[in-house]
Amino acid sequence: MLALMALAASAQDTTRQLVPTNGGVDLQGNRGIFEQVLPASVSETASSWLERMNAAVEELNYRGVFVHMQGDSAETLLIVHVNEDGRVSERIMSLDGAGREIIRDGEAVHCILPDEETVLLEDGSDASPLVAALPNYSAELAAHYEFRLHRRTVRVADRRTQVVSIMPKDNLRYGYRLWLDAETAMPLKSLLLDEKGRTVEQVLFTRIEILDEIPRSELEPTINTEGFAMYRPPALVSPVEGRVRLSSRQLPPGFRLSASKQGPMAGSRYPVDHLVYSDGLATVSVFVEDPQSDPEIATGPSRLGTANAFSLTVNGRQVTAVGEVPRQTVESIARSLRAE
Repeated sequence: MLALMALAASAQDTTRQLVPTNGGVDLQGNRGIFEQVLPASVSETASSWLERMNAAVEELNYRGVFVHMQGDSAETLLIVHVNEDGRVSERIMSLDGAGREIIRDGEAVHCILPDEETVLLEDGSDASPLVAALPNYSAELAAHYEFRLHRRTVRVADRRTQVVSIMPKDNLRYGYRLWLDAETAMPLKSLLLDEKGRTVEQVLFTRIEILDEIPRSELEPTINTEGFAMYRPPALVSPVEGRVRLSSRQLPPGFRLSASKQGPMAGSRYPVDHLVYSDGLATVSVFVEDPQSDPEIATGPSRLGTANAFSLTVNGRQVTAVGEVPRQTVESIARSLRAE
């Protein structure tokens, strides 16, 4: 179970409403004056802002400092992001604690842990806490979410922003509120809100520069890794022949299997099946452990950081569903698994 924790370690009214910004108190405890929210008839405009946001966070060149808050923990990070003819490079450095550093060059990701004198060598582009905290927009989301464009603009990091809300139409998923740069749609602040309107996760830029060019020298790691251990995911052993595979029978509305793969798990050479279920925005990961790995048996609900989790045993295999969604959603998905 500890290994899985490391592996897992992301109905509304259609009339105008008044929500507090600077003078009242909103669901997150923020004080503000009341502002108007545009009706659902302008959701297409709100969706265009979200499409621009998804492009901006990858395509723009920028450097800045942002705070990433999850539950009771907070981390301040420096980011330098460069897009050269479609190739994305990035350096993210923690300004707290030991000062870990993440270097991304295309699909190659190096995570430098100076306190452990270790470099983790990974493939993929999901290591950025900024990108991981943002929603990805698609038209199919309208079936389960309502998009709202707030009339009043506010300032974040000394830049004027447009506020966009993504509100779920049921209690099976979380919502978002986003503050997008009025000029570029770059996300300067984001809140992930649970089913009771409480903040689960927040990203807030305190300083940002959006530039035409950034020297590649700013992408170089600042930590001298000479003598550090280089760690790659362990090689996998072959799965047991005839092993029973699991698949879902009845999922919560809107969710479907979006990815499926086998991969290594920390502390074990045996592969774990990783199933990803999504409604296009909310995501739940399901980890199915190999019986040979002698997993620690756990059952019932739990919390992994800001994520809900639910574990049970299906056909002798330990199954754990994890996601930043309500507890009933991870439980429903975990209990839907059956032998093929």
